[in-house]
Amino acid sequence: MSVWSLRVRARAFVILSSLSAVVLLYPASSLAQEDDGAVAVSVDQAKLVRLPQKVTTIVVGNPLIADVALQPGNVMVVTGKGYGATNVIAMDSAGQVLLDRLIRVAGETDYVISVFSGASRYSYSCTPLCEPRLTMGDENRYFGAISGQITSRNNQAIGMSSGRP
Repeated sequence: MSVWSLRVRARAFVILSSLSAVVLLYPASSLAQEDDGAVAVSVDQAKLVRLPQKVTTIVVGNPLIADVALQPGNVMVVTGKGYGATNVIAMDSAGQVLLDRLIRVAGETDYVISVFSGASRYSYSCTPLCEPRLTMGDENRYFGAISGQITSRNNQAIGMSSGRP
């Protein structure tokens, strides 16, 4: 193989690598840079949002996508529960709408590795060691096993904190 063909292949590799990095980073960067007033949050993450004065009621369109909680000091906690978009409406005691905002929930992509075996997907969180991660869309038996382990661990922690063995 000639030096010229090696240079062409190396240049093509650099170009293709750069393009794939742009394609992989596009969804995350577009979500983070949205300036349409939407609240962008990751699944299993929370974000604080400042509310107008006199908010007494908060309504979330789809609580399977996001959970919201009103806190003292006109602060709302938005927690991502599932992928997708919903809205949140904040009202005063007279029913006047003070805020109506879109909430977009996406999956966390930093340090997540997806392993595909045929049509099945298995997710791992690598921070820094790779360990199983509960991610919607994973293979059913894998998801169920991880979910069961998390539930068992949480139940044990609740039992220990209440003084029960």
